[in-house]
Amino acid sequence: MHKILKIVAALLGVLGIVFLVRIISAGDDAIKSGEKAGLVDPMAYIAYAILALVLAFVLYFVVKNLFTNTAGLKNTLIGVGAFAAVLIISYVFSGGDPRTYDLQEGVATEAQSQMVGAGLTAFYILLAIAAGAMMFSGVKKIISK
Repeated sequence: MHKILKIVAALLGVLGIVFLVRIISAGDDAIKSGEKAGLVDPMAYIAYAILALVLAFVLYFVVKNLFTNTAGLKNTLIGVGAFAAVLIISYVFSGGDPRTYDLQEGVATEAQSQMVGAGLTAFYILLAIAAGAMMFSGVKKIISK
């Protein structure tokens, strides 16, 4: 399996290099004008293929590890529950902004404004938790010496 993956990775890498050289040799002006736009599509498809392969392997090994390691499953569920709690708390405490914002796609609604506020609040909560954990770890390490 390892040798097959190395061969596939090498082939995708070589294809990526070939398409990159073709794109660079065409020049920016030719691609922007649309006459050589077909050179970019194969490179994008290679990137999509690599992304799909990586996601498939990550999901496979994560699910496999969760079901073979039941203690890890418990810890994972606790972590997912804590993250969901942070998201719910953030959504509850973020109020929608009644002002309208003119965007290119249209006008932002109050619900969209509340979702943005919830995202920012969740970021700040998680940032505070991470900073607190680093400080706690540092203080614990200093005390234990």
